[in-house]
Amino acid sequence: MSNNQENTGGGAHKRRVRYKGKYPRKFEEKYKEHQPEKYKETVEKVIRKGSTPAGMHISIMVDEMLEVLRIEPGQVGFDATLGYGGHTRAMLECLKGTGHVYATDVDPIESEKTKNRLLKEGFGEDCLTIKLQNFCTIDEIAKEAGGFDFIFADLGVSSMQLDNPERGFSYKNDGPLDLRLDPKHGISAAQRLKNISREELSGMFYENSDEPYCDELAKAITDEIKKGNTIETTRDLYQIIAKTLDFIPEKEKKDTIKKTCQRVFQALRIDVNNEFEVLYEFMEKLPDALKPGGRAAILSFHSGEDKIVKKALKQGLKEGIYEDISKGVIRPSREECIKNGRAKSTKMRWAIKSR
Repeated sequence: MSNNQENTGGGAHKRRVRYKGKYPRKFEEKYKEHQPEKYKETVEKVIRKGSTPAGMHISIMVDEMLEVLRIEPGQVGFDATLGYGGHTRAMLECLKGTGHVYATDVDPIESEKTKNRLLKEGFGEDCLTIKLQNFCTIDEIAKEAGGFDFIFADLGVSSMQLDNPERGFSYKNDGPLDLRLDPKHGISAAQRLKNISREELSGMFYENSDEPYCDELAKAITDEIKKGNTIETTRDLYQIIAKTLDFIPEKEKKDTIKKTCQRVFQALRIDVNNEFEVLYEFMEKLPDALKPGGRAAILSFHSGEDKIVKKALKQGLKEGIYEDISKGVIRPSREECIKNGRAKSTKMRWAIKSR
């Protein structure tokens, strides 16, 4: 038996990743969290501490979503952003074995995992259709389905993507600076930075994340590229940001660098995935995809998204397309924010199609 294999009676397989210390720290080392069905107690303990287990995603504002959508058995709905499938599962449970949910996701890696997970829970093709395509194609899917009684969109990035260093979504773990939701299409954030001008990059940081140091960061990044250096990893970009903000007073520096990194990575992610363009298209097609009296709910996570959603819903109400929309935003409860820190920035808006 080789050093990296062990016999379990059912054939050889690779040993789990070993780690230093009492508890695993790196994403790939947390083997128990990656197997929630086998290590349920460990996963529940991580969640109770207010953290998200590796490889998982805790769905936000599920109860509020169901209250808005008022799903009934026999209805047909659309989940624009499948992700880990938590919202989808809640919708399917409301249908009680009748009706159907269509769901989309552009991430081929996570959507396949979610499809298999839901299938094991009894939600097969008779009640669930998953399409590997962008949610801005809602008009095509609505035509196939005959229109929707309810539509839901969670515009946030799933924890599985954020936490996996191989996807390059976060500065917290070193990995390739990718940031694509679908790694097989488009160009990575690293490639994007190679040919971007200082002015365009500064504008991207400001428009996509309201970055106050957009000019300083754009200059530092493009200067680095001009020197012939490459920014290939999340750590490369983090170090440039930290060096650029070295002038910040020591007592404020750590927190400022953290928040700046979050905004910069967000801005790049929005850009390489064309997220604003996709959202504009989705909001434009949303009314025609709803049946008369149909309901829609949308979760956004930063001001840019919320502005697009708010403007589209207000315009739809003004034109008589919607009979009612949310007067303001609905926020997650304090209890939910304590249990799941990633819920804090969430805003929900809703609309009801005119009959």
